[in-house]
Amino acid sequence: MLTRFISFVVLLAIGTLTLAHSDHPDLRHWEIASSDPDRIFLSFQGDPATSRAVTWRTDPSVSVAFAQIAVATRGAQFAEVARTVEASTEVVDLTPSTANVQGIVHYHAAVFEDLDPDTLYVYRVGDGDIRWSEWIQFRTATKEPEPFKFVYFGDAQNNVLSRWSRVIRAAYQKAPDAVIAIHAGDLINRAHTDQEWAGWFKAGGFLHGQWTGIPVAGNHEYGRLVQENRESERVLSLLWRPQFTLPVEPSLPEALHETVFTVNYQGVQFMVLNSNRLVEEQIAFMEARLGDPGSLWRIAIFHHPIFSPAFDRDNREFRATWKPVLDRFGVDLVLQGHDHTYARGHVPVRSGSGYEEGTLQTVYVTSVSGPKMYDIPEGKFDQFAEDGYVADHQMEDTQFFQVISIDGGRLTYEACAATGELYDKAVITKDFATGKKRIEQQIPPIPVFETVPESQ
Repeated sequence: MLTRFISFVVLLAIGTLTLAHSDHPDLRHWEIASSDPDRIFLSFQGDPATSRAVTWRTDPSVSVAFAQIAVATRGAQFAEVARTVEASTEVVDLTPSTANVQGIVHYHAAVFEDLDPDTLYVYRVGDGDIRWSEWIQFRTATKEPEPFKFVYFGDAQNNVLSRWSRVIRAAYQKAPDAVIAIHAGDLINRAHTDQEWAGWFKAGGFLHGQWTGIPVAGNHEYGRLVQENRESERVLSLLWRPQFTLPVEPSLPEALHETVFTVNYQGVQFMVLNSNRLVEEQIAFMEARLGDPGSLWRIAIFHHPIFSPAFDRDNREFRATWKPVLDRFGVDLVLQGHDHTYARGHVPVRSGSGYEEGTLQTVYVTSVSGPKMYDIPEGKFDQFAEDGYVADHQMEDTQFFQVISIDGGRLTYEACAATGELYDKAVITKDFATGKKRIEQQIPPIPVFETVPESQ
């Protein structure tokens, strides 16, 4: 009798699960929202030394959600003293996009405030009852400049789960102590397609909740809600703001909110720009933030390259509007995507009517982490000579991730292939008293791989 009862309970549970997923027969189980929290994403909000934000998804059955946080301990006793924070909940209707199968989902966001600097914390998110995530750790920033490491990814975009997942995981193997992950636009291919976002979140897994992420809006983060209507306007992904809790710059138009902001982390200013919309409207913001004192290094991040390596692309608008501002404030490093190849170069300091050899003004990088690739036409960078651009290293048909380390007046840049080999390296040294910079090229020999024979 007991065996028969247990069998009945198991069959009932299986049936319940089947019914829960029967409304979406074309979706995989991990694409479907449930009462369990998923798509957990940690982001900056406020001072990185004392705060963080976390965002996650559930189905509509979870209307009130919570996050818990505590100082991490060697044992598990932290759970007994965890502080509970009530989350905000946003109802998101996916049906305005004809690409989606699911209807209503819920996104929840909590902000952890009044944290202690340079402290390892552990947090979890859930419904406040039995539907909790695992506990996830992160460390707050220090108040003063200290060494740290971050990773940077160019476009993931296509076949994200199947072919990009190895890249973000290889980056974790190479730099497990990185604290920030920068995604320089085109995270997915079709802006509003929930299944593609599901693949992006699954590809990164726990890393999206452990690294503090800085996502950048690329052109593929904008799309038509009704895909069949080619006359309709391209708008920012209906999932961008619900699933990423990012800083809002009140001086900017609402269309740029949560796509243009700065983060000041241990002496480094990260400036995120939106190269898709209202380019000139961002100049005043750039000037104001770059003029803020206290940053030893300044890094700008946006999607479309100022010096495009692609065959038929030339973003003159950005060289005319943004580059003079980057020059004037001595931005050290610019990280970009869009052109699905790898190119690193630099611009020396202008001296009179020319450029002073051996000096450094700004390093520009274009990179790709996904499988979609472009070629670099021969002589492409010659057209940028009048802007002082010096091409340092290029590579085609390679999925890259970058590891960047900052230690006092030394910035070390490394570009690695998905297979882990180091393909490019440069070291920038900076005298903070004078602002003078030098770049040392440490490009390794290109690894040689055996040719893979064609299948018979």
